[in-house]
Amino acid sequence: MLAPHLYYVLKDLLRLWEKPVRIFEVGSCFRKESSGARHSTEFTMLNLVEMGLELESRESRLNELAALIVEAAGIDEHELQTEESTIYGQTIDIVAGEGRVELGSAAMGPHPLDQPWRIAEPWVGIGFGLERLLMVAEGSESLGRVGRSLAYLNGVPLNI
Repeated sequence: MLAPHLYYVLKDLLRLWEKPVRIFEVGSCFRKESSGARHSTEFTMLNLVEMGLELESRESRLNELAALIVEAAGIDEHELQTEESTIYGQTIDIVAGEGRVELGSAAMGPHPLDQPWRIAEPWVGIGFGLERLLMVAEGSESLGRVGRSLAYLNGVPLNI
């Protein structure tokens, strides 16, 4: 779930496979965020990356990937919103549900952060929070009912 490792793997795969190279991974992700009903410092991420695309097809491919995952999660409607990011400059958030919950965040490259890794290929990537996808799909107001927790078991609070 770390970009340096992802760059390393993608660079090798670009030498070996036909373009575009498409990979995904699922794993624990840790973020320095405030905890609350819709935020967690640890969550499960589905990360999708495609590298070696045509430059002009990046945006449409990003839309296709977002729609594919949101639909597979059983969520009827979603939208993409551009956001400012301290790391990527600009990202694209995939939002849905009541209160427009951020389900995932996307970026496109090549990007200045790619240069130290000698990545010059056009790419798209989206990281989805699986707990947030489940929260919105089930119409829940809280991640607690759908995420790993010591306070819930199968969505039922243990403090009853």
